[in-house]
Amino acid sequence: MPERIEWLDDGTAGGSPFSPRFGDRYRSELGGLDQAREVFLKGCGLPEAWGGQPQWTVLETGFGLGLNFLVTWAAWKADPDRPRLLHFVSTEAFPASAADVLRSAQTHPELVPFAEQLQAQLWGLLPGFHRLVFEGGRVLLTLCIGDAKAMLREQLFEADSVYLDGFSPQRNPDIWDLHTFKAVARCCRRGTRIATWTIARSVRDALAQCGFVVKKVPGIPPKRDNLQGEFNPAWEPKKAQASPQRRAPSNCVVIGAGLAGAAVAASLARRGWQVRVLDAAEEPAAGASGLPAGLLAPHVSPDDNLLSRLSRHGIRATLQQAEAVLPAGDWGRTGVLEHEVEHPRKRPEAWQAEWADAAGHWSRPADSAQLAQCGLPAGTPALWHARAGWVRPAALVDAWLAAPGVQSLGRSTVSRLSHAAGQWQALDAQGQELARAELVVLAAGFASRAMAAGADVEGGELALQAIRGQVSWGRHEPGTAAALPAFPVNGHGSLAPAVPLPGEAGGLAWVMGSSFERDNARPETRPEDDQHNFSRLQALLPQAAQALAPQFEAGQVQSWAGVRCATPSRLPALGPLAPGLWVCSGMGSRGLTFAALCGELLAAKLHAEPLPLEQRLADALAPQRVPAG
Repeated sequence: MPERIEWLDDGTAGGSPFSPRFGDRYRSELGGLDQAREVFLKGCGLPEAWGGQPQWTVLETGFGLGLNFLVTWAAWKADPDRPRLLHFVSTEAFPASAADVLRSAQTHPELVPFAEQLQAQLWGLLPGFHRLVFEGGRVLLTLCIGDAKAMLREQLFEADSVYLDGFSPQRNPDIWDLHTFKAVARCCRRGTRIATWTIARSVRDALAQCGFVVKKVPGIPPKRDNLQGEFNPAWEPKKAQASPQRRAPSNCVVIGAGLAGAAVAASLARRGWQVRVLDAAEEPAAGASGLPAGLLAPHVSPDDNLLSRLSRHGIRATLQQAEAVLPAGDWGRTGVLEHEVEHPRKRPEAWQAEWADAAGHWSRPADSAQLAQCGLPAGTPALWHARAGWVRPAALVDAWLAAPGVQSLGRSTVSRLSHAAGQWQALDAQGQELARAELVVLAAGFASRAMAAGADVEGGELALQAIRGQVSWGRHEPGTAAALPAFPVNGHGSLAPAVPLPGEAGGLAWVMGSSFERDNARPETRPEDDQHNFSRLQALLPQAAQALAPQFEAGQVQSWAGVRCATPSRLPALGPLAPGLWVCSGMGSRGLTFAALCGELLAAKLHAEPLPLEQRLADALAPQRVPAG
């Protein structure tokens, strides 16, 4: 359940939010706006300190009702000398509801437009990280749900400003203890400024032990003093890992104009890179990303394993991108029903107890009405994925490649990579240079394996496997729409029931599939695969299969085949292979789920930004190798 908040009718505008858990107010007696501006923003020297910087990162130890974030975002937007990118990382053990966050801002009309955008993204806040995106990807809120100490151990970045906030040390001592400040210090560079409203002696002593030099400064009524300072330890900090170094945008070559390559290109371009995308085909999305339509739905497991958690991160990222760059005819957030044909999927136990509301935003048991729309009897084991839908992958690729700073070149087959003088050259079969840059990203699906091997990368071949898949599709005929569910269904193959057809003719199509053939890199279509898809549909949706049978019998079904690329772990492969050479591949049948997330993760690592997901999840994507010989 969202954190319970009581709104006290104490004469203040809109009432005062009060926490029964901690017996304390969420903001000062005279309102939180002055506190957010004077104590935190100005206390860290903002907005002046970030002027002219390429990026700025704020760390906050208690998100509460989001007021500090809203004030910082508003200050960023109003500043003509603002940084290109603003990161705001905030921890929160007990997240409030989206409605309470919006209500909290209602007394400050200038913040309401920002609060409404924030409210729209405050869904599905299960324990862990959640990357919320605003201002076209230039304001990034990483909301970390859980204990501050545990959450900060999952990050590795250097904050420029720190807001120490939370309920009073007497009410919530854990957020102000020595171990929390050690975790904060781990995320600071020498010179990072901190600010807080409390001057408790225990807080000052703990901060000093962690290397912060602090002083009392005049406060705002009714408080006489606040606390300001900076991270400036008398010793050289020993961090668990070497701190990553921020790098300036430069030139990059991405090999592969499918979902993976286009997502990487767009993420880097948003940070100021000039990106050249090379692809052997004449047009983008000519490989597996040319699928007529693909489904976007989370993976569910009883232990909430790596794939499940990564799929939620990826779906949130893709939905954000789809909403920003695609028209309605190229995608639909319709929800997806998962018919558990082979075995029921168990959800984590916590999803049915303390996290039931947040989990329900993602996946919950399908109800009888949803089953009836699919022609399935009540009680059929099935899940309803509320934040799911379908996407036309090629449309997403085109939108990403149209980003300012991206140049896409077709008929550019890279046969070999060569490295000299700090730059990588992409060469064709005749040894002619196609492009050069200090950074090259291999995003060419299964072909990435051969390219990496040809570049003499140490550590063995990339563990990538070619998987051929074929989908079947057909146009809607009179009565087709009424015979099919109103939303996609998966679980034993899949059916996207109503995909708008591009072009002047228009109309709707159904798309079903897909076959799954390992170690086959030939994308030819085969009639027997259409029959295989149809037989799976008969088990998945018997009523829909009966309605579509005449089109199969009359030979009116179209086919499309492509070659996906997978890893042994079923997780993407993302990481460096050599200095200046990265790979982003191996997304299997979940390219729509993982591409946007991987593009942002790659960019975050290059720029030493806060990660969009937990460090242990990011580490799980390290490219796997097959030992030579």
